[in-house]
Amino acid sequence: MRDDPSAESLEAWIIRLRREFHQYPELSFKEYDTQKRILKVLGELGIESRKIADTGVLARIRGTMPGPCIALRTDTDGLEVQEELTERNREYISRNDGVMHACGHDGHMAMLFGAARLFLENRDFPGEVRLIFQPAEEIPPGGSERVIAEGGLEGVDAVMGMHIFTTHESGSVGLRPGPFMASTNRFEIIFKGKGGHISLPKKCIDPVRMAVDFINSLYSSLDERLEQDKYVLGVGRIQGGAQFNRIPDSVGVLGSYRTFDSGTTAIIDRTIKECLDRVKQKYVKPGEEFSGFPDYELDILHGYPVLINDPFFTNAVNLKLQESFPELTIYPEIEKTFAAEDFASYLQVVPGIFISLGTLNQKKGIVEINHSCTFDIDEDILLKGTEIFYTISMDFLKHPEKYLNSQKCHDLHEYLEKA
Repeated sequence: MRDDPSAESLEAWIIRLRREFHQYPELSFKEYDTQKRILKVLGELGIESRKIADTGVLARIRGTMPGPCIALRTDTDGLEVQEELTERNREYISRNDGVMHACGHDGHMAMLFGAARLFLENRDFPGEVRLIFQPAEEIPPGGSERVIAEGGLEGVDAVMGMHIFTTHESGSVGLRPGPFMASTNRFEIIFKGKGGHISLPKKCIDPVRMAVDFINSLYSSLDERLEQDKYVLGVGRIQGGAQFNRIPDSVGVLGSYRTFDSGTTAIIDRTIKECLDRVKQKYVKPGEEFSGFPDYELDILHGYPVLINDPFFTNAVNLKLQESFPELTIYPEIEKTFAAEDFASYLQVVPGIFISLGTLNQKKGIVEINHSCTFDIDEDILLKGTEIFYTISMDFLKHPEKYLNSQKCHDLHEYLEKA
């Protein structure tokens, strides 16, 4: 016999789901039990669904008449973080050792389910709502590319996502037209020197010194070429050597950088290569014994693209939120963030928006940033996030012309007339 979610108030149900997901987090592309839980809840609601992107789920809610399609997306993966016990999380602390929902994905899933339930209770709408429960947001290249490749956005006219952040107060909403979140890029370098006893440095080429010179050169070169608000770059790991009195043969450097446009990314790519070539030339020594050294291997991985909210769509969202939630604190031009999100890939395919939902609550002690081992959510915001998902989606389905620019709206009308 199927459970009846309607027997429980919407807010209580959302909070209960959030806590259940929080207790059983799973790492990227390992969300098998999470997937089972999602399918179970969808089944209880009577919503058709299928697996996608290995550990994800795609679901559909169809209205009573033809119309456009809007996709709502949530991420499902946790982080490799050991959650610490606090005054708040005793009842729902992670039961999976070393894994934690430390970035709000448990709340995102719960809000999406809440929106689904509202649509089922108010089925008289045109078109389709598509629910994307996407795996692996936390590791590039992310699960979004898999979802897109497997047809998750086929027939979709707009897409919306939401993320819980402690960067603004609980229950407030942050919007930003255009570039909102940064691209993420990773670089890995192996400096190849010539090892030997530390007492004979002239017989060696020291890759440790090469790495240090490179890092110093890179930072200073970028300071000269780029304004500081255009990028962030850091080295997260330097690794090499094993013996206190031996110069190692190689040293590895691992780092990342984030930007808001492809031009800045290209400048950093080029600067890394130029600094490496200068360092290599600096440590060249003549003689057959140094043949082939020094050298380096460089690998750059361009991960998530810049997340760019559709300006026309974002403006419509702002107006609708002001109309429907006059008590809501809205930041229509919230600051850009160097955080990154693979939701950006969806926005490269269809227009839409990624909304920031604040959870900062000093009185409740909810102040830790995302990815902290004591990160938590002010659960009072979950119903509001659910209502925002539902309200914007319903308005879009009934009035797509408010959200799409004239050409996209014209194309949609032509499609619907043929359908």
